[in-house]
Amino acid sequence: MTEIDPEIARYYTETWDEDARLRSGLNELELVRTREIVRRHLSERALEVLDVGGGGGVHAEWLLDDGHAVHLIDPMASHVDQAIASLGEVKGFSAEVADGRSLPVDDASFDVVLLFGPLYHLPDRADRALVWREAKRVVRPGGLVFAAAISRFASLYGGLTEREIFVDEFRAIVQRDLATGHHQNTTRNERYFTAAYFQHPEELEAESAEAGFTVREVLAVEGLAGALPQLEQDWGDPERRGIIIESARMVESEPSLLGASPHILLVAERPIPVI
Repeated sequence: MTEIDPEIARYYTETWDEDARLRSGLNELELVRTREIVRRHLSERALEVLDVGGGGGVHAEWLLDDGHAVHLIDPMASHVDQAIASLGEVKGFSAEVADGRSLPVDDASFDVVLLFGPLYHLPDRADRALVWREAKRVVRPGGLVFAAAISRFASLYGGLTEREIFVDEFRAIVQRDLATGHHQNTTRNERYFTAAYFQHPEELEAESAEAGFTVREVLAVEGLAGALPQLEQDWGDPERRGIIIESARMVESEPSLLGASPHILLVAERPIPVI
């Protein structure tokens, strides 16, 4: 297995199935909105996509359905095995165990790079800078990078809506998140997530720009709806589901509301050199 924080490795092998989470109930809003945002930026021609931290292939699946080729990379061997079991027979799909800080692919070899996970499991800014530099190295000039982050305020809003804020241990986690962005679950409660880094929207944009990318936009993925568990009962109704999705879309680019969304998505482009 590629080097990875043991706490994170244990969480994803023993406790959590991220692909299943994204396909269940109101959590699916994150998947639907991510797919919607990515699709609006992609051309209709078949593209070569590098899915870094692609897990079990939840995003690779719909990209393959759209006609793109996907090479999935993940530091967890169990995730790569899961993706191969699900998508291994699909034309255009491949996968391997590797780390986003050192990608085993050629320079300028992909049209699109997805970073849906690496940035929020690397609390050290230098490590995140390596991920950004590697993404720039492997994406073609004019190519796109989509990077996801967890909002600095996610645990605060989640704690309020789930009433965990009244638990002293959880409130201490929230206070540390807000002060440093370093999310550390010091309890035995697996609902409090695992080691992670929660970012300010401005910080995510700055790190992309420092790597030499042109930022197209920074968007709220779920908006406030992602932090409202009472909407769970409405998600199964097609009409209300559409309204929930539209509510997120209506304020996706409002700067004052970006941090209220559990997840933020940045779209960046590698500049084409001027000759």
